[in-house]
Amino acid sequence: MRVPLLDLKAQLAPLREEILEAVTEVVDSTCYIMGPHIERFEEHVAAYCGTRFALGVSSGTDALLIALTALGIGPGDLVITTPFTFFATMGSILRLGARPLFADIDPVTYNLDPARMEELLARPDLSGRVKAVLPVHLYGQCADMGRIGALAERYRLPVIEDAAQAIGAAHPRPGAGGAMWRRAGSMGLAGCFSFFPSKNLGGIGDGGMVVTDDERLIQKLRILRVHGSEPKYYHKLVGGNFRLDALQAAVLDRKLSHLPAWHKARRRNAEFYDRLFADSGLVAAGKIVLPAAVYRDEATREKIEPDYHIYNQYVIRAADRDRLRAFLTRHGIGTEIYYPVPLHRQECVAGLGYEGLSLPRAEKAAAETLALPIYPELTDAMQHEVVDRIVAFYREASS
Repeated sequence: MRVPLLDLKAQLAPLREEILEAVTEVVDSTCYIMGPHIERFEEHVAAYCGTRFALGVSSGTDALLIALTALGIGPGDLVITTPFTFFATMGSILRLGARPLFADIDPVTYNLDPARMEELLARPDLSGRVKAVLPVHLYGQCADMGRIGALAERYRLPVIEDAAQAIGAAHPRPGAGGAMWRRAGSMGLAGCFSFFPSKNLGGIGDGGMVVTDDERLIQKLRILRVHGSEPKYYHKLVGGNFRLDALQAAVLDRKLSHLPAWHKARRRNAEFYDRLFADSGLVAAGKIVLPAAVYRDEATREKIEPDYHIYNQYVIRAADRDRLRAFLTRHGIGTEIYYPVPLHRQECVAGLGYEGLSLPRAEKAAAETLALPIYPELTDAMQHEVVDRIVAFYREASS
């Protein structure tokens, strides 16, 4: 049985007419740049994320770039971030002439480790040079925003959340009478999202969003989005063409209402994988390590079901990872490595001072992690096939 890593056609089938209706509405309106489709989608995303404002932009990468630009990040500045994420996180910093300051990851969640972040902030040689913190909510689970936020507040640093993989993911923050759950993107100064087709909320092309509660920031972002002009042809700033297409906004707005059900299906699939792998004996044998939903127990205690993990990816650690992946590929099982080379080891940053930097947790994760199919339409039979093939690989390897 073939099991792809992602099957967008399976998602499209029940939504096809709804999506075509949205496309037709935009085409017939002839309002292709900005306009009501953008504004409506922005309002809905802001409400979903629990923020006052949202700004549609051209991609998740541009969401990061425009947010950092609005903060005035530039040459000589340092931005604390993670070395274990997609290139756009680092690329947006480098494009502004600033430098990423890498803190190693938590080995359980793969997110930025607040303890490593604190070590960097305490270094006298970096005092005054760090201008922002850019945590990533990797694979659909929020970073430890309680501790990250407290550190950022202590050092008076803005936090820009890279929530490209985590729209709707929730984080428990202490509040009166128990935990107060906050969605990804709503806990820093701003949150940045991607609507790349493979995301839990994916478009039919590229797109992104910045959300914030800060009125001054949203006003600046709106100006930067249209080449820094306000009014038209009068340029207060040097911005760019960061507009979200109306076509993408209309399609994404239709899909947004399905997002809670898709999140629930992904969680259900993750829990089914967990049971299958536990029964297989591979976990007990130390052949694989399952992903940990670190906020699940708190949600269970409170008898609520927030999106404590939205499983943009279901990522295991696997012994002999590369040979396992090759075996699965031969048997029609789609997998991916997110990410095989930590950012501080990328060729494009050679000569920038990272050569001697050791970040062992990120480097170990890059060598061991493997993403398995987790999309909502995955069937029980397909998940059995994935696990059975993995069991077969380790059985053959030990014989």
